[in-house]
Amino acid sequence: MKNISQNQGRAWLVTSAGILINLMLGTLYAWSVLKEAISDSIAKGGAGAFQWDISALNDPYAVCVLAFAFSMMLAGKIQDVKGPSFAAKIGGVLVGIGFIVASLTTNYYLWILGFGLLAGTGIGFGYSATTPAALKWFSASRSGMVAGLVVSGFGLAPVIIAPTTSLLVGAFGLQHTMLIFGISFFILITGLAFLLNNPPADYVPVDKKSSNVEKLQIAEVEDKTAIDMLKSFNFYVIWTIFFIGSGAGLMVIGNISGMAKASLGASAFIAVVIMAVGNASGRVIAGVVSDKISRPLTLLLILIFQSTLMLIAFFFLKESSSAFFIVLLATFIGFNYGTNLSLFPSFTKSYWGMKNFGLNYGVLMTAWGLGGFIFSRLSQTLYAKTHTHATSFLIAGICLIICMALTIYIFKKEKVK
Repeated sequence: MKNISQNQGRAWLVTSAGILINLMLGTLYAWSVLKEAISDSIAKGGAGAFQWDISALNDPYAVCVLAFAFSMMLAGKIQDVKGPSFAAKIGGVLVGIGFIVASLTTNYYLWILGFGLLAGTGIGFGYSATTPAALKWFSASRSGMVAGLVVSGFGLAPVIIAPTTSLLVGAFGLQHTMLIFGISFFILITGLAFLLNNPPADYVPVDKKSSNVEKLQIAEVEDKTAIDMLKSFNFYVIWTIFFIGSGAGLMVIGNISGMAKASLGASAFIAVVIMAVGNASGRVIAGVVSDKISRPLTLLLILIFQSTLMLIAFFFLKESSSAFFIVLLATFIGFNYGTNLSLFPSFTKSYWGMKNFGLNYGVLMTAWGLGGFIFSRLSQTLYAKTHTHATSFLIAGICLIICMALTIYIFKKEKVK
């Protein structure tokens, strides 16, 4: 009994460390605040100002998303072989260096390198370590809840990062703010990484539902390699759904501060904060609900809700819209987006097992990266030409309706629970 209690304590320590690491890695979601500071610098001009094309403002964010997702394939493999602590340490070093590089310049290409490639890759390494480490300490009946809790740190980050960024930029300027973040993330992420460890090889988690110590339910699922996974038709359908669902959400997350600026002025970061609460709560709630009613049904309900919100935004969201309407809409979109990051790790575990989870989920995460890159870039390009986000919302809404059809098709056919 003492060993069981100790193991449960260790399980929650690993989970807590994962949440805190993700809380720092989630600075990605505060990009819209950084983007507004860059945009203001471009508008003011003068010595030391940013000299970027307005259509390129989302590029560091889009590249960061892409680097984050694609690095997870390598990071996931390293996590599977070397363990989560090693992968998270690499992540902390790269994120820290990336922010420091960006702090030293206003050059577009160096921001692509620093915030985009280096920080994005570092986020991928850190993120790849947190969820697998936590999931291995808990039974399959709690997979959704645990995955939701760990990734909620990433979604909740802007609650802290957005107002902190706004205050620091106002007090010290954007460059010094990036330097402060870089040094802080380097120290804190690498330090917390020491707490991320896999359970012993003979470890068996406690299943609270039966009050007995049981084998993980995932042991009943045949472990698949990434090659096996890529041969599965299910993979491509799930990849497409993840690509569209995440891209639509990231598109709004990357622009929310600008959308709210007309109504909230200098307090536009509040919209980022509230949206982050929705994002984080979506991860936890979807995880818990999916454990109860099944992941396929949860996903379908979310897609219906998200497509409806995108179409509402297309028809009713205007420059003159009230702050309440913008924040409410963004909060629900953030909530729905957040559900992706707890549902799809659980799908990966359910379909292809836990042995190669790091690499397998890393491959699936390319959908998240490409979705974020393409939708964000498209959105900024359309806005530069039309000065409205309406077309972007319409495209996202239509794509999400297609996802609903794919979800119904694949899960009627396979009936995966």
